[in-house]
Amino acid sequence: MSKKDIKVPNIGEFKDVEVIEVLIKKGQKIKKNDPLITIESDKSSVEIPSSDDGTIISLNVKIGDKVSEGDKIIEIESEKEIKEISAQELPKSQLLKEIKKDNVKKTNETENIIVKDFSTKASASPKVRKFARELGVNINKVPGSERQGRVTESDVKLFIATKSDKSFKDQNTTEQKIELEYSHSDFGEVDIKDIPRVKKLSSKYLMNSWTKIPHVTNHDEADITELEEFRTSLTDVYTGEKKKITPLAFIVKALTTSLKKFPNFNTSIDQIENGKMTVKKYYHVGIAVDTPHGLMVPKLRNADNKNISLISTELKKISQQCRDLKIDKKELFGGSMTITSLGGIGGSFFTPIINYPEVAILGVGRAEKKQVFMDGKFVTRTMLPLSLSYDHRIIDGAEAARFNNDLKENLGKNFAYKLAV
Repeated sequence: MSKKDIKVPNIGEFKDVEVIEVLIKKGQKIKKNDPLITIESDKSSVEIPSSDDGTIISLNVKIGDKVSEGDKIIEIESEKEIKEISAQELPKSQLLKEIKKDNVKKTNETENIIVKDFSTKASASPKVRKFARELGVNINKVPGSERQGRVTESDVKLFIATKSDKSFKDQNTTEQKIELEYSHSDFGEVDIKDIPRVKKLSSKYLMNSWTKIPHVTNHDEADITELEEFRTSLTDVYTGEKKKITPLAFIVKALTTSLKKFPNFNTSIDQIENGKMTVKKYYHVGIAVDTPHGLMVPKLRNADNKNISLISTELKKISQQCRDLKIDKKELFGGSMTITSLGGIGGSFFTPIINYPEVAILGVGRAEKKQVFMDGKFVTRTMLPLSLSYDHRIIDGAEAARFNNDLKENLGKNFAYKLAV
């Protein structure tokens, strides 16, 4: 046995370049030409291979280090004397064991893809490694389709596509394994409680939405100064008493009007690979209701055919039914688009999760008075924070911005909500 340093070889004009990947670890056995590290300059990425066989006894670089020609990467212990035994000298049973031991790759004939032993490092170009890293993919787990299992960009894309269907199960398994590694009681006093049934039921839908839908959120503010003045001035024509209508009723009405103008927001795509989407002709607005049992989203049916007074009455009714757990299960499904409001609690902008299989959700924050520059001067206006999350597979950014602009106009002083009370 002898020790040997593996250093950075002549890498041309590369000097003081950053190490972006360390592909080996202490104690690992390597062979000549196995990749050790990846370095990246302004122009390109390069893998530095080993110049010898051996076992790594020290690792001298880490991610973020700067290296140049001659810098020590690792120290290895190499075997100088290797006893060679011919196949003829081995008993048949031992020969089979040796063949099985050396065969770390198998060819899957039906897929024409090399299935690698994941304990070894993947064979891939720096460009493909960077591509995988940017997508958060462990390239060592990607089956390579090229000669000797070399991984291409297409292999990385295929790996992501095939993995997505198992993402929920894999993620739950991972979380469970992490949980089992230690006990919370090791760090102090704890209580063990059952997760509320409603939260357990909703969690799978939330996970499905967050992992399968490419969310984008558009943040904006609506000027509701005149709306608030009008809302707080409403009185009953018979009793003369002030009407208590929440801002949410007006938002439902404004949203319904925008849905008619932008039908893509009132769709569902259950299987995008089929190239079809369902365009709904009804306007059932989901309302996220905070209950002691967890979040529930009942639907306010046919909101387009109801005036604001009736919408306000029905909002109170379905919200109470949710809190009392008396809502019909059917009323939690079949929506057009959902509104989730934090206005009564506080906060401004956030990123609401789309209520699958809908394609958009409107988050509403707490309205507050702000100084706004209008007509050449600053004036006090009541501004309402809006957070519109949408499914980027169906709705693009420009359409989302137009939808928000239309919604703001509907909530503004020119909207005909005064006629819809």
